[in-house]
Amino acid sequence: MGDVYSYGILLMETFTRKKPTDDLFVGELTMKKWVSESFSQAVLGIVDGNLLTEEEEGFTEKGSCLSMIMEVALYCTEDSPDDRINMKDVARADPGCVIGGSRWGGTNVK
Repeated sequence: MGDVYSYGILLMETFTRKKPTDDLFVGELTMKKWVSESFSQAVLGIVDGNLLTEEEEGFTEKGSCLSMIMEVALYCTEDSPDDRINMKDVARADPGCVIGGSRWGGTNVK
């Protein structure tokens, strides 16, 4: 179960561009808690601003993709190991992030 937790933290680090040891996270505020509390308001509030801007093409689709990724990250980092999603379900939950007929980042989907 430790691997799935680490995977969730890795997703959070990758898409927020923050680390669990950042100065922002002090006292009771952990990266997971920050993502969880901020996520309910808007994914734009937590993801790295270089990944998504409202002006770019495919904004809605990319926002949905990032929401799904952060949702998986939160399922991976549930406090109780028994409540965490398992890696098989993580693989099935992969949103694919297909936007405009191609994967986000420009690689064509076949």
